[in-house]
Amino acid sequence: MRTRGGRGRKRGTAAWRRGRTIAPILGLAIVVGAPSILAVPRVSALRAHVIVMAAPGATASIERVVEHVGGDVEQRLSIIGGFSAAVPAGAVPTLCGLPGVVSVSADSEMQPQDATYDPATDVDSMNAVTRYTGAIDWWNAGYTGAGVDVAVIDTGVSPVEGLATPGKVLNGPDLSIESQAPNLRYLDTFGHGTFMAGLIAGHDSELTVPYADAPASAYRGIAPDARIVSVKVATADGGTDVSQVIAAIDWVVQHAHDPGLNIRVLNLSYGTNSTQLYSVDPLAFAAEQAWKHGIVVVASGGNNGFQRHMNNAPALSNPAFDPLLLAVGASDSQGTDTLADDLVPAFSPWPKRGATRGVDLVAPGTHLQGLRVPNSYIDANHPEGLLGDRYFRGSGTSQAAAIVSGAAALVLQRYPSATPDQVKQLIATTAFAISGKSQAIGGGELQLSATLAAPLPTFTQLWAPSTGIGSLELARGLDHISMDGVVLDGERDIMGSTFNAAAMASLEAQAKSWSGGDWNAKTWSGDAWNGDTWSATTWSGDSWSAKTWSSCVFSSNSWEAKTWSAKTWSGDSWSGASWSGGVWATESWS
Repeated sequence: MRTRGGRGRKRGTAAWRRGRTIAPILGLAIVVGAPSILAVPRVSALRAHVIVMAAPGATASIERVVEHVGGDVEQRLSIIGGFSAAVPAGAVPTLCGLPGVVSVSADSEMQPQDATYDPATDVDSMNAVTRYTGAIDWWNAGYTGAGVDVAVIDTGVSPVEGLATPGKVLNGPDLSIESQAPNLRYLDTFGHGTFMAGLIAGHDSELTVPYADAPASAYRGIAPDARIVSVKVATADGGTDVSQVIAAIDWVVQHAHDPGLNIRVLNLSYGTNSTQLYSVDPLAFAAEQAWKHGIVVVASGGNNGFQRHMNNAPALSNPAFDPLLLAVGASDSQGTDTLADDLVPAFSPWPKRGATRGVDLVAPGTHLQGLRVPNSYIDANHPEGLLGDRYFRGSGTSQAAAIVSGAAALVLQRYPSATPDQVKQLIATTAFAISGKSQAIGGGELQLSATLAAPLPTFTQLWAPSTGIGSLELARGLDHISMDGVVLDGERDIMGSTFNAAAMASLEAQAKSWSGGDWNAKTWSGDAWNGDTWSATTWSGDSWSAKTWSSCVFSSNSWEAKTWSAKTWSGDSWSGASWSGGVWATESWS
């Protein structure tokens, strides 16, 4: 169990500390191998090579300033809403102070971390996290998540070691655009969903009972015997539309207790920067229906906390801003295995004083050891995040939400009749109050040892419910997907169908929005989207906008007759879907 005082064992080796620097390149925050990468810009002939991350809509104006001061824009990095550039070294302070600039970081050669990664010496390995969160106390008491299914709406889950045991992962429908490619269907081409599933319920083949005594090299999630139900909605660049996520939530609600299923937890490491009130938001409404049907909905709070705080934007992403749900922020271990010195990192939500909605609690969310998907987008483009051959290191409220989803599975194995309100209250009120403002830490940091010792409370939330009659477009915020320059916007779903929010809300309240493979009057079987159009773009059978999907890999804007598993890919898009007009990475998948 992780100690509450300040005298717990501390990790202080130089090798470990070198592994904690964060590279600001990708949605899944990646830890690189040397602190010099982010310390000062690399200067050549008095020119600094930097990566600039911009606020939504500000990229073009900042690029013009770069050129005005004699710099050169080198590469646009749409996945982070920014670009790399070479600028006069003396212009860096000016660049940092420009309106709309989120960050300016050094662009530097990066190397993979030590191939001899040892989880036993890493305080942020899952071996360590399951101990200092108190998860092992639940295991020792006989609760490992067995019999509880956790739905993960994400980028899919790939059968890597730790999630490859037969029956460990069940696939719901693949609602992503990649569902039209048989060799990509259900698989995690981005690398995020597998990472989340591992944190929740990873179970290496060498993990033997009693789990608390298993070797550190045996990967384990918080609830190692829980089962994952994967509903894929996003492609290799993280691209998905709000309508796909709503359809996925609706599917989970209607199929939660099909024969052989017992979905009691829903992990949503997803969020948009919507400013629409939760009380009318269609995405929030869909998530509420899951809650009302007995499913604990764990939502990541978002990863641009301090910037949202400074810009007076809503503190939490959608749907985490719905107070009925379990909203999770991140905590940082600060390199020790004690709770007393833990802090809330700047990317986690920081609500304004007097805000009516902050996170409900925080959980470990920095530098965590996750399962790697070889040749996924993250893996192929960011080797600096690798931990040996099997793992990847990442930070974000996505990771923190996954940790809490695992915790909810433990609670629900012990209390199978518990309501989501009771589970939320039990976990939040037994958390440990770390340093930070109350709205940023909620009840405190997850502490499952205390949760195990506390009785299940009698508790019912009294928040005003959402009506779901608001705007699908406003639910997207600034995040949109596009295909060949055609942006999906307005009150229409990914199939191009008109989205009538009031009519959909009525069906969702009755758990009837899906009818067989149809949702919103179109077929979303996950195997074929037939005869449907989205503006000027048409897909049917195995083609989408004149691009054929047939056992091939998408690279450099063309399909090639090669399998994805044997090849990496380039660019910021996969299967023709990319983000435009917003910074998806900082709002969800990080």
